[in-house]
Amino acid sequence: MRGFLVHLFVPHTHDAADSVDDALEASTAGVRALKISLVVLLATTAIQFGIVLITSSVALLADTVHNFSDALTAVPLWVAFVLARRPPSRRYTYGYGRAEDLAGLFIVAVVLLSAVVAAWQSIERLISPRPLENLGWLAVAGVIGFLGNEAVAAYRIRVGRRIGSAALVADGVHARTDGFTSLAVVVGAAGVWAGFPLADPIVGVLIAAAIFVLLIGTVRSIGRRLLDGIDPDLLETAEHALQHVPGIARVDRVRLRWVGHRLQGDARVVAAAAADPDGIEHEASEQIRRHLHGVEDFEVRVLHG
Repeated sequence: MRGFLVHLFVPHTHDAADSVDDALEASTAGVRALKISLVVLLATTAIQFGIVLITSSVALLADTVHNFSDALTAVPLWVAFVLARRPPSRRYTYGYGRAEDLAGLFIVAVVLLSAVVAAWQSIERLISPRPLENLGWLAVAGVIGFLGNEAVAAYRIRVGRRIGSAALVADGVHARTDGFTSLAVVVGAAGVWAGFPLADPIVGVLIAAAIFVLLIGTVRSIGRRLLDGIDPDLLETAEHALQHVPGIARVDRVRLRWVGHRLQGDARVVAAAAADPDGIEHEASEQIRRHLHGVEDFEVRVLHG
């Protein structure tokens, strides 16, 4: 159960075998995912906001605000994918791939702000309770929120994993969190219908708490990228690919890092006696790109044993 929940809310982004080879194709796929999810989430938010006006539910209001913020996070990520297509310049010699990771930080900030707003509104309603109306519509709004967010989450996470984008996966996890908090709105409506009027603001507080907890995994993923952290499985794959290159006697060092949704790195290897360094360098680079399809730039330094 723990593994299922971890995979559900903190999915891995290092499946290099599924990565898109071409950087432009990967950026295009990311922008397409953001466009589609933006439309779906704005439609979901509009429907929920209309129901907020006729139900006066603070839990639904918290969920609607959070869904709207989730839709807005697509904009900076969209800009980051467009920037990533630009070639390196004399000032930004490594290109603009890091803009994607910065957009991930913005997503984290927006999620945090929406959690604060949800908590504030819910606590205020606990202090000053108000009656709810049209509980049936409230339950319908929760179901609509869940379906819209889960559709967006599955799509963003799938595309994010395929192109190796931690920021897009984080945005997908954000949407999945929203989906389950929308179901919590249904629970709150059921509690009010059963004769417990404080169920609605209590569910609002629980929604805010859940967002805070689940935000930890997203912060860890984005922070690891910004610190050039890499999944050990990727490093082992690169080392395995180099160890089987003819003429390499020993692999001294391998380094990898994500720049946006593309991999960069280098390796230092020791050549066997009488081996051709140029041939080793070429073959090693080819093997790395064959095993790690998200590699944009990889340099191999050959030392004589």
